[in-house]
Amino acid sequence: MSLSDTASKIDHLSDEQRDCLENCFEAAEVCEWCADECIDEGEEMERCIRLCRDVADVTTMHARFMARNSDYSSDLAGVCADLCEECADECSQHDHDHCQVCADVLRECAETCRSMASA
Repeated sequence: MSLSDTASKIDHLSDEQRDCLENCFEAAEVCEWCADECIDEGEEMERCIRLCRDVADVTTMHARFMARNSDYSSDLAGVCADLCEECADECSQHDHDHCQVCADVLRECAETCRSMASA
């Protein structure tokens, strides 16, 4: 069963929340990949690695909060959006393909999280 199929079965989620949940998990995956690839790129990638690791943790936490309909989900959404934006800005400064892909995914995640934070 795909993540989309699973998310569609969570009754309390709106379509917008489902998109955000899926974007959060995609962001976590791409950040784990990016951080792993950056390890081989040298010390100048330390900030990128740290931010990617933070995003992976926060986005999965936010997705879990949404799935269980936590009262704190919208608060966490704002933090998630801010962190995704900061990490996307960092990744976009590097020419590596993994950083560019990561930046694109994070911008989309930030957008949906920002929408959840204002809901």
